[in-house]
Amino acid sequence: MRVLLDENLPHDLVEVLTGHDVSTVQKLGWAGTKNGALLTRASGHCDVFVTMDGNIEWQQNLAGLAFGVVVVSAPSNRIADLRPLVPEILKACDMVRPGEVRRVGTAAKGRGRSTRTL
Repeated sequence: MRVLLDENLPHDLVEVLTGHDVSTVQKLGWAGTKNGALLTRASGHCDVFVTMDGNIEWQQNLAGLAFGVVVVSAPSNRIADLRPLVPEILKACDMVRPGEVRRVGTAAKGRGRSTRTL
């Protein structure tokens, strides 16, 4: 599975999301690209887009995307805060379908009508 990490996630996360082909927005030279344009660019480059932008599903139309979105909620974007969520992130990456949003982490529960929570 091809996973693309948003620029709000640390590069260290690439190493711990084992079993997937993980890339970053920065590595692709897309740092600073606004969400709408970023999601358009990501089509064809990933199967799953992982972000900490908790508002992305309300700011963008995700229903027609060719990939799924995993929104991670943690106290911070430091790897120490994200590492305990890695099993949930991996499970969400395996389960999310194109145009779908899955939320994982500390604030995942009770968020959004169209969102599935693990």
